[in-house]
Amino acid sequence: MKVLLINGSPKDKGCTYTALSEIVKELEEENIETEIFNVGNKPIRGCIGCGGCRESNKCVFNDDCVNEIIEKAKECDGFIFGSPVHYAAASGAITSVLDRFFYSYGKFLANKPGAAIVSCRRGGSTAAFEQLNKYFTISNMPIVSSQYWNMVHGNTPEEVKQDLEGMQTMRTLGKNMAWLLKCINAGKEAGIEIPEREAKTFTNFIR
Repeated sequence: MKVLLINGSPKDKGCTYTALSEIVKELEEENIETEIFNVGNKPIRGCIGCGGCRESNKCVFNDDCVNEIIEKAKECDGFIFGSPVHYAAASGAITSVLDRFFYSYGKFLANKPGAAIVSCRRGGSTAAFEQLNKYFTISNMPIVSSQYWNMVHGNTPEEVKQDLEGMQTMRTLGKNMAWLLKCINAGKEAGIEIPEREAKTFTNFIR
């Protein structure tokens, strides 16, 4: 079993990475394979809603990291998306990545557990956290929770490590993700099938 952790910060080794790394320790103790993917500080296109991904299940733009993430996702059983808080929201980079990732590949993420974590200096954490969780709830993905909302506080990695409750929340999240993955795997071995999906019904409010 493998979990892909996406670091939506422009800083590869910053506060968000520090929180994700604490989760990784717990997952690896539970024999869950992990990979942290850093989105980095290079430009990332936003989704233009062209629909070109519907047949290929990959984005038509191939000059940034989104299709690379899609390829990695094919081997993963769970996902954790991390972001710093920018203007009380998730970073522009992670938002662009997830818009295109879910639009092109979201149907393949159903029944795979997901979790979001956010890192902030002071405020805006719950708004950013809520924003990220919406990607899971539109995609039939079980959300992994912790003992508190999945957030850490601090302006530097060293300050984040001093947020003892936040770091404990990350460790609990890692344990809960490992537990749920094992439960799903045990269910598969016991012959429990995933729910049969109805054909989607679309309704527009303006006729």
